[in-house]
Amino acid sequence: MAETPWFQDGLRFACTKCGNCCTGSPGFTWVSEDEIDRLAARLGLDREAFIRKYTRSAWRQGEERRSLVELRRGDCVFWVSGTGCSVYEDRPRQCRTWPFWRSNLAERDDWVAAARECPGMDRGQLHAVAEIAAVAADDGLP
Repeated sequence: MAETPWFQDGLRFACTKCGNCCTGSPGFTWVSEDEIDRLAARLGLDREAFIRKYTRSAWRQGEERRSLVELRRGDCVFWVSGTGCSVYEDRPRQCRTWPFWRSNLAERDDWVAAARECPGMDRGQLHAVAEIAAVAADDGLP
């Protein structure tokens, strides 16, 4: 990020739990080894059973990674219509850090584009630039 980012006055965001970031177009929800262990424990599964049932292997930047599987239309396997995320308290870091991903913060236009799909962006609590930068640095994305 630039020394003085375009969002130097902070950004507003409050999750509306609409599910737009959990549903729709196919993609990847990267999970770390620790996240796999935490989610497996939450669901009462051993690690290998969780990996077989809820993750898939994918290559990213020359490295094999694990991503959560998706349902038919690209929806997250843990999204429950009318309820929301069924593992919300233990959701992966990638989910926890939305919308303060480096890709959304690179330029103002990136933020504006993401906000078209996310009703919580530009609304609610004002997050300070230091907080945003710290979250973006730890967004869990390769």
